[in-house]
Amino acid sequence: MKLQSKRVSALAAILLSSAMILTACGGDDGGGSSDEVTVTFLPKNLGNPYFDTSDKGGKAAVEEFGGEFAEVGPQEATPDGQVEYINTAAQQQVKALVVSANDPKAICDALNQARDAGTKVVTFDSDTETDCRDAFVNQASAEGIAKVQVEMIAKAIGDKGEIAILSASANATNQNAWIKMMEAELSASHPDIKLVDTVYGDDDDQTSFDKTAALLQSHPNLKGIVSPTTVGIAAAARYLSDSDKKGKVALTGLGTPNQMREYVENGTVAEFALWNPEDLGYLAAYVAKALVDGDIKGDEGDTFKAGKLGDYTVGADGEVLLGDPFVFTKDNIGDFNF
Repeated sequence: MKLQSKRVSALAAILLSSAMILTACGGDDGGGSSDEVTVTFLPKNLGNPYFDTSDKGGKAAVEEFGGEFAEVGPQEATPDGQVEYINTAAQQQVKALVVSANDPKAICDALNQARDAGTKVVTFDSDTETDCRDAFVNQASAEGIAKVQVEMIAKAIGDKGEIAILSASANATNQNAWIKMMEAELSASHPDIKLVDTVYGDDDDQTSFDKTAALLQSHPNLKGIVSPTTVGIAAAARYLSDSDKKGKVALTGLGTPNQMREYVENGTVAEFALWNPEDLGYLAAYVAKALVDGDIKGDEGDTFKAGKLGDYTVGADGEVLLGDPFVFTKDNIGDFNF
């Protein structure tokens, strides 16, 4: 009887030990160790050079802190196209989702369901409503972006004449904020500049190209175009470069050096602005890590370190600001490659 009791006790000990080993190894369906920071980037759309660059920065950061990186997204920049990827990330129990929103409200339900499932949500580049995410990584202040674009177009046309805006989609949060502030800046400080039209190229190259042609036809006295979107400014530059309006209609806005180099060098564009999207993605990944690790909650005053970019402080409404926009010209564009 005693021998049998010892055997049962030994067997129980072995079973308990095995269970503890299995628990330590994790039963997370092959999703990596339980403390690994899994970060999925969801840009407005895939195949966009701007987001290719920002997501490259995100991947570099995630690899730097030993996490697992993924990039998913729709081919067209629509909110409906993003929702399915948000739902999938939640089902996969991804620890952090980094999103550039195609609409400030339309993806909120999906994002909050993901948050309820335990996923930290960081928006970058284009924000949602504040109650749909944990933090927002802003490339620069909306005021700073608006002001630099107005200053560039005013300089290009001698602070006088008709201008138009070629934007992305009509619902793009960031574009609309910048346009509203550009309108205010024009009204307050540039009374001789008249904004005659705002059109939308939907961040599609051909649509933006066609909208540029339509603007020039509809407004024969147009002196300048501002395009606060990297797809739009490149398409507009391509059109102007081969038209009789080259040198007569000024173009500026937000673009990447690699897209705009040809048009700066051939005189179609004198200057344009942007931030470094690779740094933006890099910073967004570190914000995601800080949220997952519990180093920050997204509250104003929270501080954290973002790798090579240094120390950052969370501002009002959970906003983390990358920095001021940078102006690219013929004199400095050769120094950049993105």
